[in-house]
Amino acid sequence: MRKRPLFFALLLPAALLSLGQAAGTRTFPLDSAEGLKNVNVLTEAATYQGRKAVRVVETPAGREKDAPTLVLVPGTEIEDGIIEVEVAGKPGAGAPSDARGFVGVVFRATPDGSKHEGIYIRPTNGRADDQLRRNRSAQYFSYPEFPWHRLRKEAPGQYESYVDLVPGEWTKLRIQVSGTTARLYVHGAEQPALIINDLKLGKSKGAVGLWVGQGTEGYFTNLRVSP
Repeated sequence: MRKRPLFFALLLPAALLSLGQAAGTRTFPLDSAEGLKNVNVLTEAATYQGRKAVRVVETPAGREKDAPTLVLVPGTEIEDGIIEVEVAGKPGAGAPSDARGFVGVVFRATPDGSKHEGIYIRPTNGRADDQLRRNRSAQYFSYPEFPWHRLRKEAPGQYESYVDLVPGEWTKLRIQVSGTTARLYVHGAEQPALIINDLKLGKSKGAVGLWVGQGTEGYFTNLRVSP
């Protein structure tokens, strides 16, 4: 039998590994609200800027102080991995003056959404004339013990950072989760815009969800979860 070249034998395991990683990726087009689990939000299928998506807004219960406002996506449970999604957020009709179009992602969420880690963006801050607001364009939080305002008070600047954003425009988010570390990449950038080295729930496992904040009209499409 003819022997295969050595380089082919060396490349084969790498090729198989790549195929295995691709096979582990779960894709959710988010072109329908069917099957999604709402927590203090309303969802509906929508077409936004020519793209099929899920529209998410808070309910009156969600407007209560520090209430969770998210959508759990079935079949997304992870411990470590990569979450990719495209989001668009802007202040909705009748939103308060301090609304920023808060929109983002939660991960390692419990089945009822009562505990989760989260990272979101504040689109109206991205190009504000106020530098302090710009510095608060991306934010980490951990529900329920570590809301954004507690983290800002106890560790100013550590859990939020600047990234260029435009309200209402589609924005690609990529979150890499490993152990107690999470990194946020925006717009396909090679370098993270925000690094969290002490996820408050520790090393845990749970679902991925779509998150909106006060006064936000949010849109989500093309969710991918990879090991």
